[in-house]
Amino acid sequence: MRSNDEVVEYVNNLRKKQGMSINELARETGLAKSSLSRYFNKTRGFPVNKVNVFAKALHVKPEDILGVAPTGLKTIDELGMHPVKIPIIGTIACGSPILADQNIIGYTTELFDGQPEGALFALKCQGDSMEPKIPDNATVIVRVQPTVEDDEIAAVLVDDDEEATLKRIKHIGNQVMLMPENTKYDPIILNKENPGRILGKVIKVSYDL
Repeated sequence: MRSNDEVVEYVNNLRKKQGMSINELARETGLAKSSLSRYFNKTRGFPVNKVNVFAKALHVKPEDILGVAPTGLKTIDELGMHPVKIPIIGTIACGSPILADQNIIGYTTELFDGQPEGALFALKCQGDSMEPKIPDNATVIVRVQPTVEDDEIAAVLVDDDEEATLKRIKHIGNQVMLMPENTKYDPIILNKENPGRILGKVIKVSYDL
């Protein structure tokens, strides 16, 4: 199976061999030209969950793009890639469980190499505090767990248990520092006066197209 960079190079070379411009590929796939450019420039990971869309546009099989040998595994299922339907969480109702119906604003389907562990939910990112690691409008997949290790990125409930934010975690004594990736933002300190609650660990980032 090809690596991310190899998949990108295969798709880009296939596009060129077929005389297809990025504009034409964007039209055929229904994706934004700017997103395609980022994939081909390798500034964003290739969206494996969209492999069928690219395969149809380029008149090949998804297995061709993924680089599955003809004598080897044939399908995504045989590769151990499992589509998982994940609820997208909006503003979290005060006091309600994370995955309560009133919190769910939609669903996304993601491919995983094997069955993921634990309950999962997704958040749509707003803002640039976690760029370049997590850009604005990205979708993050979060595994529900009450604690994370230092330097891991977590979804944290703040603002009176109503708003979820994404930050890198750093424990200092009895305080928790929520660290942005973007240096123009200041850390958020969680303590008795400004409490918060870890909802889970970010395990995957997908990019809106």
